[in-house]
Amino acid sequence: MTDGAGGKDPENELRGVDLARRALEEARAAAKASGKSVGQGRSSPSGGVRALRGRRKRGWSGAGPDDRDPQTLGSVAGSIAKNRGWSDKVAEGTVMGRWPTVVGEDIAAHAVPVKLEDSVLSISAESTAWATQLRLMQAQILAKIAAAVGHGIVKSLKITGPTTKSWRKGDRHVKGRGPRDTYG
Repeated sequence: MTDGAGGKDPENELRGVDLARRALEEARAAAKASGKSVGQGRSSPSGGVRALRGRRKRGWSGAGPDDRDPQTLGSVAGSIAKNRGWSDKVAEGTVMGRWPTVVGEDIAAHAVPVKLEDSVLSISAESTAWATQLRLMQAQILAKIAAAVGHGIVKSLKITGPTTKSWRKGDRHVKGRGPRDTYG
């Protein structure tokens, strides 16, 4: 391009670094005219890296931890449960579903959780001896459950032994003990 005098335009003669330097000088002059400094140390906390903390970053997350990094399924599910108020139900499910890891393999081999209602956990033992042993260990079992899922989820235990076979057959039966002549 040429100007009206037949020479070259001075804007087109500047190339590369010279053009960038001139643009920087013009920006500094414009900033100085408005009272700001450009490209020099910022004294206000609103600029630089501090300003990026509150805003969402673009591109790669980088080497440091970031909220955009992949998360484990357990932490994501835990945060969703906490946000929606499902934490107590998830803790109850943990007691029932992960029983061997909550109380230990030895107890889990001989006792099974049946239901959890109103913070009372019903446990069925395989024998009356194990039911008695679990009643003696009730404080330790409650401490293990509280350590695994938190305090207040299970407040007490209802431990039962095996149930006996019912002799009642059919819809009609005699109330009470009966004649008792069969067994003497």
